[in-house]
Amino acid sequence: MTASRVSVRADDFDLGAEVAALRAGDGGVGAVCAFVGTVRERNDGAAVESLELEHYPGMTEAAIESMIDEAMRRFSVRAARVVHRIGPLAPSAQIVLVAVTAAHRGEAFQACEFLMDYLQTHAPFWKKETGPGGPRWVDARVTDDDALARWGIAAGNGGDRADVSSEKPAGASPTKR
Repeated sequence: MTASRVSVRADDFDLGAEVAALRAGDGGVGAVCAFVGTVRERNDGAAVESLELEHYPGMTEAAIESMIDEAMRRFSVRAARVVHRIGPLAPSAQIVLVAVTAAHRGEAFQACEFLMDYLQTHAPFWKKETGPGGPRWVDARVTDDDALARWGIAAGNGGDRADVSSEKPAGASPTKR
């Protein structure tokens, strides 16, 4: 059975099962690179009690599919899979998996890092952290824009971690960790 390339869901994922499904039946795979992002217990010096991720169903999956298409064009990748969780998450919970297979490690590493940088700035997710001071919507980091720029892609978020509020701004652009 071939797994879809994108899964956006509330339930957790099994890294081993995801990687096994990604490389199943492909004898040309010589490298697998996987990145798993988790919820930190502290962010910018403040305690994080929970993280909640929202998205636009359908739109989010299509955007991530386009990102994978771009990675496949740029790198000699055999397969890729992105799993992103939504809903409320506790510290230490897995948030995102980016897994890539290729014939050689260099292409796998580059494609995995490219996809993660792209996800950070272009995937339509909204992030709300809750801590002792209450909930706050978190804007994109300028450093995430800079990471994507090295791949020749402008993000234009212009966000900074200092841009946080207790209300989701009207017309807000998607933001990530």
